[in-house]
Amino acid sequence: MTTAPPALIRPFTASIADSEIDDLKQRLGRTRWPDPETVPDWSQGVRSANAKALCEYWEREYDWRRFEAELNLFPQFLTTIDDLDIHFVHVKSQNPGSMPLILTHGWPGSVAEFLKLIGPLTDPVAFGGDIADSFDVIIPSLPGFGFSQKPTGTGWGVQRIANAWVELMRRLGYERWVAQGGDWGAVVTIALGAMQPDGLVGIHLNSQYAFPAQIPDVLSPDERRAVDGLTLYTGELGGANHLQGTRPQTVGFALADSPAGQAAWIYEKYQSKTDNTGLAEDAISTDDMLDVISLYWFTNSAASSARIYWENKSASMAGPKLTLPVAVTVFPADIPRLPRSWIQDTYSNLIHYDEATKGGHFAALEQPEILTSEIRAGLRSLRADGGNSAA
Repeated sequence: MTTAPPALIRPFTASIADSEIDDLKQRLGRTRWPDPETVPDWSQGVRSANAKALCEYWEREYDWRRFEAELNLFPQFLTTIDDLDIHFVHVKSQNPGSMPLILTHGWPGSVAEFLKLIGPLTDPVAFGGDIADSFDVIIPSLPGFGFSQKPTGTGWGVQRIANAWVELMRRLGYERWVAQGGDWGAVVTIALGAMQPDGLVGIHLNSQYAFPAQIPDVLSPDERRAVDGLTLYTGELGGANHLQGTRPQTVGFALADSPAGQAAWIYEKYQSKTDNTGLAEDAISTDDMLDVISLYWFTNSAASSARIYWENKSASMAGPKLTLPVAVTVFPADIPRLPRSWIQDTYSNLIHYDEATKGGHFAALEQPEILTSEIRAGLRSLRADGGNSAA
């Protein structure tokens, strides 16, 4: 396996100063709360009682050191690509024939959402799986997210990120690999699929950007559900996306200064886009949510992560048509949820299609076991050469 010189790839360990943790708790304790909502539901946003309960737990019970230790169990690195330091987790399988897999998160996402997938993907036998389904796992933090460097200039759109991922896989010495993503991670993965760079043999998506360029006048029930979901996604649920796509810096001032604000900003997305029975906590544990929220807070990445919307304002829900092998898993509570016919029309080489029994937009956090199983099944046919062909 040919890899980059050691100087190009530097080890990284997450380590937040005690003073930063103390500052967080002090800020939470001094929160000035807005007046309560005037409705009995979530139609005005996060309810005051729920926000206060989440922040009280964050201040008094949540243990960042627990998460930091969990993250640091996995090898992490920094490497400079296109003048920007990219943070990534890289866990090599000890099993023969492992396939390199790059996982890309979205917003409000991070490497944290994939930690429960690493063990089952790299060592499937230990989790009741088949050794033939082993992967090497590479999980980069998007530019401006988490421990990756924040761009100081414009131009870090999806295409540039995809180019950086190609260089990352080349730098790690992988000659044949696959990619997976949801949300913005799916947009990056689709961009990779459209590029078809040397070495990429296929992708798996748990978010699909496959709306037709022209919506038909007559819609089937599944197509109507997709259109209604898109209306909800861009309308009632689209406030944060619109603000981050137009004025990411403005919202950044508030979120960088108030941990309660940062928590509510992300919590609302978990509430509205997970497969829950009334509360986000039905789908994602409070600790798992706060792992992600805390990572945004301690890295002060509210504004820098929001700019992915500003940099990609022209991104379309239609997306490009792909000809390389594509595996798809549709989660029932995802918004919008697309019909199979549109997916097949957009991804002409559809090698796997399945509809999960439960789960929403944040599949890796909500249903890590289902997503793991789907990644294995979806990409299994691409192991035709018998395994990892990194030299």
